[in-house]
Amino acid sequence: MVEARWSPGGTSTCWEGVALSSVDGSSSTPLLSVRNLRTHFDVGGHAVKAVDGVSFDVHEGMTLGVVGESGSGKTVLSRSIMGINTASNASTTGSVRYNGTELIGKSKRELRDFWGEEMAMVFQDPMTSLNPVVRIGRQLTEHLRAHKKMSKAAATELAIQLLTWVRIPEPEQRLSNYPHQMSGGMRQRVCIAIALACSPNLLFADEPTTALDVTVQHQILNLLSQQQSERKMGMVLVTHDLGVVATRTDEIAVMYAGKIVEKASTSTLFSDMRHPYTQSLFWSIPKTSEPKHTRLSAIVGRPPNLAALPVGCSFADRCPYVQPICREVEPELTTDSTHSFACHLPVGSADADAALSSNIAQGLAQSEAAAIRRDAQTGASA
Repeated sequence: MVEARWSPGGTSTCWEGVALSSVDGSSSTPLLSVRNLRTHFDVGGHAVKAVDGVSFDVHEGMTLGVVGESGSGKTVLSRSIMGINTASNASTTGSVRYNGTELIGKSKRELRDFWGEEMAMVFQDPMTSLNPVVRIGRQLTEHLRAHKKMSKAAATELAIQLLTWVRIPEPEQRLSNYPHQMSGGMRQRVCIAIALACSPNLLFADEPTTALDVTVQHQILNLLSQQQSERKMGMVLVTHDLGVVATRTDEIAVMYAGKIVEKASTSTLFSDMRHPYTQSLFWSIPKTSEPKHTRLSAIVGRPPNLAALPVGCSFADRCPYVQPICREVEPELTTDSTHSFACHLPVGSADADAALSSNIAQGLAQSEAAAIRRDAQTGASA
């Protein structure tokens, strides 16, 4: 009989927004330490700065949420840390230390010792991450046999337990299915089962519930939380859904144009957000309290071209508080107590309020839109 760490049908142990008791900052050595990580792609002689100087730590049992729009660098960040950027035009520099071991500079053969058993990833698109011509059973068992040295029978037994754990019906029959014979939600759950098969110490979850309906999303997030709680597993949760990170993370890093523009504990970030981009993301969340057919609030403008970033702040053209200094000097990521943000005019400051009033008087579109969102938010909270 195979000893499993999973408990199908067990009770949920999600934290529902409460900070993890196992994360108290007492561990002196982080499970993952990232310093000044940069990943650039050479495209037509221009450097596309997908990840540009990112630093953070993840401790045992901690969940870090990474949020931002599509194209902000979230997925490339996770792939760079794991060393799975396979493009020939990609170059990654900086430092990534896992349990004190430097990963940058290691060969793919050396990194294979870390993949699966030490760190794993739930990929965003199961249709492209699963091999379309290989049965699900083999995709679940091949790395179990490679890393855990299991027999074929033992690996198959554990694969069935894994499929049961992620709520896939008739798991024995599903082992013989090809990916195209399963629904999108079931394929995503298979990806989660594969990622957790070897019980990694660090999990990168890149939009792990993208293809699932709301009810199943809740179940999967609860199951990830349960597995993390049992193993004190570190997790980097990549998502665009602020509602997910609000209740499932200990810290949040907000990315824009390849950089972290704000980072703080989850409670601090939601109660005292300082960067205008974070505020704009928050204002973009649909509100159930609003009347039907209320127009959704969007961020004015588009993200910048990563191959030709503007001088100064990358968010300046979309920022409601923008001032001349924002277009001339790039703000540095500074830390105020435990709150880090990169902004000349942080939200809530007297300078930011004055800048917003000035921009509204000048008819700046994003400032007028921000005033409407602010007033609506104030009215809803009142």
